[in-house]
Amino acid sequence: MEPTRLLEEVAAIARGAGEIVMRHFAAPIPIKTKTSRIDIVTAADREAEAFIVRELVRRFPGDHIVGEEGGGQGAPAAAAPRHWFVDPIDGTVNFASKFPHFCTSIALATPDRQPLLGVVYDPTRNELFTATRGGGAFLNGRPLRVTATAELIDAVITSGFPYDKHTNPDNNLKQWAAFMLKIRGERRLGSAALDLCYVAAGRLDGYWEKDLKPYDVMAGLLLVREAGGTVTDYEGNPNPQHQDRGRYVASNGRLHAAMLEVLQNAG
Repeated sequence: MEPTRLLEEVAAIARGAGEIVMRHFAAPIPIKTKTSRIDIVTAADREAEAFIVRELVRRFPGDHIVGEEGGGQGAPAAAAPRHWFVDPIDGTVNFASKFPHFCTSIALATPDRQPLLGVVYDPTRNELFTATRGGGAFLNGRPLRVTATAELIDAVITSGFPYDKHTNPDNNLKQWAAFMLKIRGERRLGSAALDLCYVAAGRLDGYWEKDLKPYDVMAGLLLVREAGGTVTDYEGNPNPQHQDRGRYVASNGRLHAAMLEVLQNAG
C-alpha cells in the first residue's frame, strides 16, 4: 500500500470531517471538560472522529487507529502493520470560541511511529496540507518549502502552553520569555498541527511546544520534514513522536541549533 496512492482517499475523509466541523461551527457550541477546566471537548470533536474512524476501518480493517477522543480503535496495535493518528479538531479551544483557526489532522505511520502520510485540513480557509514520506509537502497541490531565514533576530516563531499551565511550573513561560528577546516576532495561534504546517509553508520560521501527543503532530511533523525543515525534541533527538507527551522543536533547519540553545539555556 503506497502512501501516495492513499492521499486522495485520506484527503476526502479529512474534507468530510471538515464539513461536520463547520456545520457545528455555525451553531451554538456546548462544551464539556476533560482533564481540566481548560481542556475541553465538543460534540463536533466526537462526531468528526467517529466519521474518520468509521471510514478508515471500512477501508483498512487491519490497521490500528489512535484517536484523540476514542483512544485505540480498529485492529489491535501489536498486530497491525500500520497505525493511524487522528485529531478531529486540533484547536478545540479556538473552535469553541468561534475563533476560525483549527483543523483536522490525519496521519499514517509505521508501528514504531515513523510517519508515512500526513493530511491536515483547515476548513475555514479550505487549505489542504498533504505530505508523503519522500514525496514532498503540498498545500492544495502546490509544493511547499520552508523559509531561508538564517538568524533568530529575523525569525517569526510560534509556541503553545500545556493544559496544566496553572499548576505546573514547567509551563513554557521561561522559554516564551527567552525567545521574546531574541526574535522578530512571537505568535500563539492555538493549533499545533497548523503551527507545523505554517512552518512547512514558510509562513513561520519555527515552532516549539511541550506535552504534545502523537495525534497532535504526526501529520505536521512529516510536512515540515518534507518541506525541507527539521523536527527534533529539545535535546536535538530526531524522534520526539516516540514519547506519548513529547517536546517538539520544528524549524527551517538553519535556525534549529539556535532554537535548541535558547530552550536549553531557559531550562
